[in-house]
Amino acid sequence: MPHKRIFVNVAGYGGMADITEQVREIVRESGIENGVVVIFSKGSTGAITTIEYEPGLIKDLPRVLDELIPYSAYYAHHETWHDDNGAGHLKASIVGPSITVPFENGELLLGTWQQIVVINFDTREREREVIVSVLPV
Repeated sequence: MPHKRIFVNVAGYGGMADITEQVREIVRESGIENGVVVIFSKGSTGAITTIEYEPGLIKDLPRVLDELIPYSAYYAHHETWHDDNGAGHLKASIVGPSITVPFENGELLLGTWQQIVVINFDTREREREVIVSVLPV
């Protein structure tokens, strides 16, 4: 099965989008009963993780990461490319570009309150491309 792609517009500065249903549908369409699905965010200021996708945590995660890596700080990256997204690159590196989720009987083995999200740490809204690969085990 070739890779599938999900395209989603996501706000900047830690905006996130729940892509759980799109991933679930790709797994179902694959016809593979048991395996793993790899979800990868293309681009160096985007990330993939799981979270309880609820209003409080949607605000908390970007806020906590901004306390660790503030957008207003100096980053040598800004001098290299004359842009303003050094913090976004660092945040995306810490969260990571991909996750792997197992599935059985065509169903993702996620926790009750666990959703798959793509996060945009750039300083502007971006269309994020997410590559999804379904593998049998």
